[in-house]
Formats: sequence, C-alpha cells, structure tokens
Amino acid sequence: MLGRAVDDISTGSDSEYSKWWISWFLSSKGNEYFCEVEEDYILDRFNLTGLNNEVSNYAQALDLITDNLDDDIQDELRGALDVQARLLYGLIHARWIVTARGLAKMLEKFKRVDFGRCPRVLCQSQPLLPVGLSDTPYEKSVKLYCGRCEDVYSPKSSRHGSIDGAYFGTSFPHLLFLVYPSLLPPKSGPVDPTPTSRGIENDSSRKSRRTKEEPEISESVGETGSTASVALKAERYRPRIYGFQLNETAKLQRWQEAVRDRQIARLEALEDLS
Repeated sequence: MLGRAVDDISTGSDSEYSKWWISWFLSSKGNEYFCEVEEDYILDRFNLTGLNNEVSNYAQALDLITDNLDDDIQDELRGALDVQARLLYGLIHARWIVTARGLAKMLEKFKRVDFGRCPRVLCQSQPLLPVGLSDTPYEKSVKLYCGRCEDVYSPKSSRHGSIDGAYFGTSFPHLLFLVYPSLLPPKSGPVDPTPTSRGIENDSSRKSRRTKEEPEISESVGETGSTASVALKAERYRPRIYGFQLNETAKLQRWQEAVRDRQIARLEALEDLS
C-alpha cells in the first residue's frame, strides 16, 4: 500500500514542478502533514549521512529536491526520480523535525490543529501529532498520537493514511513535549456531569466504532471462550525517544501491566473453576 502511495504523483503544473520541487511537493494534496525543510539543512551533507544507502539514484534525487537537476533529463527517468525524491525528502524530513528549528515549525502546525483532534470523547478534542511506528521506510503508515490518552489513531483521510510513518519517525511527538513541557496536556479534566443527547450519540458512535475496529477480538472470544487469552494478545502503544521508552511512562506502564497480569490470573482461576 505504501509503495503504491509513493508512486502516485499528485497533480501540479510542469513549470512549478521543475522550478520549485519542495514547494510543489508541499502544496500537493495529501502532503499537508509535512513542513518545509530549510535548504541549508538539506545542503549540509552531514545531515544526510547514511541516506545514500536508503535511496536509489541518491545524487540525482537530491538534485531534484534542490532544483539542480538538468532540465534535459528524459521524462521517463524524471518520473522514477520523483519517487526516489519523495522518499529522500521524507527521510530528511524525519531528521529535520527533531531539530530545534524543525520542532518550532511543527509546533506551529500543532497549534493550528493541522493534524486533527483526538476522536476519544474524554480527550475533549485534544490536538494530535503525527508519529511513525517504525523508523524503517515501507513498514508502517503514519499514525496520529494523542498526548492526553497516550494512544495512536489512524488518520481520517486515506491520502494521509497512506503516508509512510518513517517520514515522521518514532520520536517526534515525545521530543516535542519534552522540549515544550507546557504543551503536555493533563490526563484528566472537567467532565460534564449531566449526560446530553450529543454525549449519548458520541458514546454510541464510539461503541460502534470500537466494534468495527475490533472484529477479530470478538471472534476470538466466541471461539476460545477465554477472556484471559484475549487480554494477553492486546497490544498497546509505547512512547519512545530514539528507541528508549520514556521514564515516567515506562514506570506507569509497568504498574498497569502488573495490574493487568493480576486480573488475567484471576480470570484464569475463575475459568478453571467453571
């Protein structure tokens, strides 16, 4: 899916495409999550260390990004180079947004709520941040991280959902909150004590969405009849910065998993008795 998405080239005029590749790329539909990487950063070869092993036709793809590609190049080769240029720009973008200037640019997009809001009702429309589940391209598509419930969600748009998660990396949102701690949302807030029709609708839509998102879990419960075995298979998102789990989050998750393990042991004991 990610490979096909990278191959799709959004519409744009040939003159803009050949003259200002980055501006054309950022203005294309589906690329709203990206910010502009400064040219000085791209031209500093130290920042691109190792990317020549990730991208085919690296030198020509870099020339295309920086608008230095020979205009006489054949159209067939230009189309292939565009795919590699998108990959190269995405990998550079993942490195850029964890720098001080890159974080500042993404902070502006976060404040404008360019990435959407958390669909969880109790998060009260908390703005989201893009995150990758892998730093390796072509493995996982981009997800949206909520700093309040500390969970990840799929983008609503299929265009955004097909973006490679490696273009944002696994560390970005957690590093942003580390650099700007005032942005870290509280884990709880005021909740309207009187249920409204809108709240009931949201609750029922949340239940129907959960049913649609977890059909396999429902089936496994029916087949095995073991709630404990289903609980053991449940996955959870673990926030990390450069591969290391965040200290406070890690402590909380260890406690939560210990509580879960005790609950699973109780369920297994009850199932043995029955």
